[in-house]
Amino acid sequence: MPLILNRRMLLASSGALLATHSVGWAESHSAHTVEMLNKHPEDRTKSMVFFPRILSVMPGDVVTFKGVDRGHNSASLKGMVPEGGEDWKGRINQDIDVTFTQPGFYGYQCTPHASMGMVGLIVVEGEGKLENLDDARSVRQRGRAKSAWEEIWAEAEAAGMLEATTA
Repeated sequence: MPLILNRRMLLASSGALLATHSVGWAESHSAHTVEMLNKHPEDRTKSMVFFPRILSVMPGDVVTFKGVDRGHNSASLKGMVPEGGEDWKGRINQDIDVTFTQPGFYGYQCTPHASMGMVGLIVVEGEGKLENLDDARSVRQRGRAKSAWEEIWAEAEAAGMLEATTA
């Protein structure tokens, strides 16, 4: 007897296939969240921040930039995305999911608050991670972003993020 799929059976089997594929994806990649905030949750003297402002991820991981407080976005910085990596620019007051596939250093900012030091760094681990390090570090910064980047690079170095990966 031949198998005849009606529309309902076809949709159900497609959904099962998609669910199976999604489970495999979830097991191999991680999801991370960076909050966009008016005040740092642990140091209330710091305002207009990403939390955390430095994050290390693996290729294929997704980072959600979450608009906890209104008036913020996340946008990659010109010159601070590795070759083959993709730029992004979220809209004000909206969350954005960014999938990082290319190892390297990704600098980002809140467009309206960059000069106030609302900047951050995503480090994507993997072979070739250091290829854009010098370029990323040499991007000229203005306002409070300049001192924020000095702190970020010092924190990343202290955490061993500026060294070659063994993976």
